[in-house]
Amino acid sequence: MKMRQVNALEVAATSKFNKFHLMVYLWCFFAITFDGYDIALYGVSLPLLMKEWNLTVVQAGAIGSYSLIGMIIGALVFAPLADKIGRKKVLIICMTIFSIFTFLGGVIDSPIAFTIMRFIAALGIGGLPANAISLMTEYSPKANRAIIVATMYCGYSIGGILVSLLGIYAVPEVGWRILYWVGGFPLLVLPFLLKQFPESLSFYILKRQTKKLSSILNRINPLGDYTEEDDYCFEEIQNESKGFPVKKLFEKQRAISTFAFWIAVFSCLLMVYGLNTWLPKIMQQSGYGLSSGLVFNIVLCIGQVAGSLIGGFLAGKLGHRKVLVSMYILGAVCFVILGATSNLFMLYVLVAMGGACTVGTQNLANPYISEYYPKEARATGIGWALGVGRIGAVVAPTLIALILAVGLAPQKTFMVFAVPSIIGALALLCVQERFGSFDNVGNSSHLKQLPSRVSETNNITL
Repeated sequence: MKMRQVNALEVAATSKFNKFHLMVYLWCFFAITFDGYDIALYGVSLPLLMKEWNLTVVQAGAIGSYSLIGMIIGALVFAPLADKIGRKKVLIICMTIFSIFTFLGGVIDSPIAFTIMRFIAALGIGGLPANAISLMTEYSPKANRAIIVATMYCGYSIGGILVSLLGIYAVPEVGWRILYWVGGFPLLVLPFLLKQFPESLSFYILKRQTKKLSSILNRINPLGDYTEEDDYCFEEIQNESKGFPVKKLFEKQRAISTFAFWIAVFSCLLMVYGLNTWLPKIMQQSGYGLSSGLVFNIVLCIGQVAGSLIGGFLAGKLGHRKVLVSMYILGAVCFVILGATSNLFMLYVLVAMGGACTVGTQNLANPYISEYYPKEARATGIGWALGVGRIGAVVAPTLIALILAVGLAPQKTFMVFAVPSIIGALALLCVQERFGSFDNVGNSSHLKQLPSRVSETNNITL
């Protein structure tokens, strides 16, 4: 008897969004929320830390830099590890590290110990986004993958808003340590994540776990009636997965595109962290006051979400690269005008657009980069792009500080962001899509949604 051949990854690509996809989405959204929470955490607590421990500006900056370096190391180490031992396992490891050491950061009373806690916590948060993005990309239906992954990453902005609200309402009553205690919350829900969340399909295939694979596929496509007796093409996929994941980023003429992705993400994260760090301060120095500066920060977050939603919709219709390049160019224009106008309404609109064309753009780039690489190297592909890109995050705060120090009018500083925005657009134009491993959801007979195994009769011979 000839067994039915099933390509598990293509079954996922051609599926329709259902409650299983929603479950994966919500858990990934939860994980990404704490990525955004961590990014904003130090900035919100910084004034109180400096006051309590008598930190100088240089010391405070050093603590922040060590955290960013930890994120880079975490991204570069955990992403390839996930492609070998499983993305679910690494996601749980990363969340555990982040939760424990963020909580401990709110317990200790020493700047040196605090710095160590932040660095170790950053290792976990550095490896988290790549695995959440890769899992969501793998399980999302191809037809609406762009909007699904983009909205999932809106959790980043929600996390930033959450820590800001805690800073406004809880910190005055309890103190800055409450921010770090809340950061330990994911540890409490990890048992539920461990039970409910699936491992990646790629991992089930590599480990030949047919029982789990068929069970997951039946949840992805309830009409498929998949069983352990089906042929899941294990040998073919395992042969493709041999070798070191990082090496695969440069094989089969992918090197130019890999470097292009790194440059684009570096440029985007330079803008993201530059804005997150200096926007309130720049607006205050431009005469808008503390409360107005915080309002601009909220508008920036709203723009990030809007850019993710609108861009994700357009990417599904027009293609990722066209939309991404357009958003980078729009961002460059936006930052030039932002540095020149004094109209308050226009400032709010332009700051929102700035959020859309930075974090919103990165949210769209994540699934595009991940899907470019073969399934067995997707976590590595997006992980290394984010890891290298976060060098831009390390550079940004100091670079903007130096520009402000030379005497440039604060608001004129926004024009500087137009440069990385243009560089990012040019980099993406260099991506060679013909060498990518984008999911093909053509008319192959084995991709059709079948009502039951009875429909497979024609594929079975005695």
